Amino acid sequence: MSTSNSNPITTLTKLLWGRSLPPQLLISTVRTTWSAAWQLMMSQLAPSDPTGRYTRPTSQFKNPTTLNLSNQNLHLYIGLPCPWAHRTLIVRALKGLEEFVPVSIAAPGIDGSWEFRDSTVPLLDKDILVPSLDKGNGCKTLKEIYNLRRGGYNGRSTVPMLWNVDKKEVVCNESYDIIELFNSGLNDVARNPGLDLSPPPLKKKIDEWNQIIYPNVNNGVYRCGFAQSQEAYDSAVNELFSTLDMIDDHLGSNRYLCGDALTLADVCLFTTLIRFDLVYNVLFKCTKKKLIEYPNLHGYMQDIYQIPKVAATCNFEAIMDGYYKILFPLNPGSIRPVIPSGCAPEVLSKPINRESLSLTSKNKTLSL
Repeated sequence: MSTSNSNPITTLTKLLWGRSLPPQLLISTVRTTWSAAWQLMMSQLAPSDPTGRYTRPTSQFKNPTTLNLSNQNLHLYIGLPCPWAHRTLIVRALKGLEEFVPVSIAAPGIDGSWEFRDSTVPLLDKDILVPSLDKGNGCKTLKEIYNLRRGGYNGRSTVPMLWNVDKKEVVCNESYDIIELFNSGLNDVARNPGLDLSPPPLKKKIDEWNQIIYPNVNNGVYRCGFAQSQEAYDSAVNELFSTLDMIDDHLGSNRYLCGDALTLADVCLFTTLIRFDLVYNVLFKCTKKKLIEYPNLHGYMQDIYQIPKVAATCNFEAIMDGYYKILFPLNPGSIRPVIPSGCAPEVLSKPINRESLSLTSKNKTLSL
């Protein structure tokens, strides 16, 4: 058999060392070089403090809720792998804002930046969202859109981003501000204005849950995956799983975080949970437990997944590609593992009867 097309590096290593390992000096040199390159890439991908703890950059365009946007020509830009963007997709769908707020879906490029392209992957479920061209401005990258605003833009071009098409201006790129706007600021154009995911009597509870979930779970998984020291990782992973333990216990007697009603806090937790066994457990070293080992948390995730319109926002292949094939410093081989069996749509769609928790709670109240 001809070997003329064999890899020259493989041929050279066979000539030098045969089946033996390379010399210790070479291994040590390559390891040192890779470590230095990894530190450099991570410093750009995930800025950290002097102890190696990941520090998430703040959004540059915030607080749009004081503006009257119901008569504006709005466009939403998202990326399917991003849990922060996923929040906005879910609230947009639940409130019935799909026609008033069109969406363009960016995909991560090889350098990690967001770009627009037609999806060529056929899907069995035609309702599932896939990457698209830019329907709002006809641009090739998200960075180009940010630069359309008056004065340009030199910051991070992140999703989600809500855009004013007529004024060519960024309305907001802070996910929680966008979902608050979608929940209560566009009711006169929403097809489901009666749904309130942040009712006044629950606002305090929602805020309390967000103050727990954001640092320890939403950002906690990133603090694990992007930690640049053992100390930083140990601290993050302990806080993550102690919080998951607490939430799992709470959900043993509550259908949702704030009781019987789905809220914005649930939406924010769900988009991390749906990615947990797919990505964070493996790639981000959140390995103490899989989510499927938490009976209440996993059932709660299934319950939300089964709410009409939510499943269509969950493209598992796009989510996994956006992490395993793009985060080169964490997965140099870019090999995407198989989808865990507990994350398969047919499993997540099985009846779980968590609504019985609401009935149990009401019966307990009546018996007092």
